[in-house]
Amino acid sequence: MSNTVVTARSVPFFSLEALHRERRSDMERSFSRVLDSSSFVMGRELASFEEAFASYCGTSEAIGVASGLDALVLILQGLGLGPSDEVIVPAHTFIATWLAVDHAGAKLVPVEVDPATYTIDPERVRTAITPRTRAIIAVHLYGRMADMDALNEIARPAGIAVVEDAAQAHGARLVGRRSGSLGTAAAFSFYPTKNLGALGDGGAVTTNDPKLAARIRMLRNYGSTVKYLHEMIGSNSRLDELQAALLKIKLEDLDVKNERRRAIAARYNEALQGMPGLVLPQPAGEDHVWHLYVIRSPNRDALQEALRSRGVTSLIHYPIACHRQTAYVDQAFAQDLSLSERLASEVLSLPLWPEMSDEEVDTVTEALREAVLETAQA
Repeated sequence: MSNTVVTARSVPFFSLEALHRERRSDMERSFSRVLDSSSFVMGRELASFEEAFASYCGTSEAIGVASGLDALVLILQGLGLGPSDEVIVPAHTFIATWLAVDHAGAKLVPVEVDPATYTIDPERVRTAITPRTRAIIAVHLYGRMADMDALNEIARPAGIAVVEDAAQAHGARLVGRRSGSLGTAAAFSFYPTKNLGALGDGGAVTTNDPKLAARIRMLRNYGSTVKYLHEMIGSNSRLDELQAALLKIKLEDLDVKNERRRAIAARYNEALQGMPGLVLPQPAGEDHVWHLYVIRSPNRDALQEALRSRGVTSLIHYPIACHRQTAYVDQAFAQDLSLSERLASEVLSLPLWPEMSDEEVDTVTEALREAVLETAQA
């Protein structure tokens, strides 16, 4: 690789500084309110956020939990899944989608994603269904909605639950309906870098099924709704009062922030169109909230290093396919998962956050153009 000079202005992968500066006074007031209340778990702030988040998603129920992984696990447990049950999952996803199935005690059935959208392929789902299939987890990956209409059409006649893994798709819409409202239930993560992020870990379940919601509320709280009366084998997975209060503030800005994400993605698409060797993500209108802007290149590793040398930080989501992780290396999956392996070797996420300036976007695209030429000559 030739010698390069770091750009005068480096660009991080993500930054929360401007967002928190904008709402600092509101967040400090919420912190003081929670502190003065001396109520930190399962109080008014959580109830208020749950009501607001359910209304935003267009569901009757929202249940705050400790993380996005817990949200998935609690949904599967709430559905009563066990060792004899199969759950179809996308092969290309963050490993939490897979881990949830294991934590619930069910059997993983991975299928490949659509190579254009990177979301689970409905036709592959159709061929993977057996009499033991109890659920399909549809991951709205990188902020793009999975094909929920097709998945529901496949699942409904067989009585199979469709669970949305919406950890990367807060506010995305499909034919006017928001993520979290299109399946049996949905799991959200509020990890700080998500489109709607807490100041720590957090998550939520949304659903229109009141019976399932009641079971999940018990499961998150030691299997109890009345203190010291435990009806189920539950766990401790509760969204605390402070995080709920802060999330409610950020929820007010979510649609505006998502629109800015779309504008940044559009700027990337326009500037990078036609670059040799790059596969750009396909635009998807309101169905996409651009949690990540992910390109593909057969020279991914060299490209990432060339960007780094120019002061641009990029990340890989995800560098090792789930079935190649050490945690799953002893499991023999019958399916051909070569596409997911190829994606793991080619995908690269460019910087994107709502407060990112046009100048920073242009810095990234200029660096990427130089990096593409450099790696092509190497």
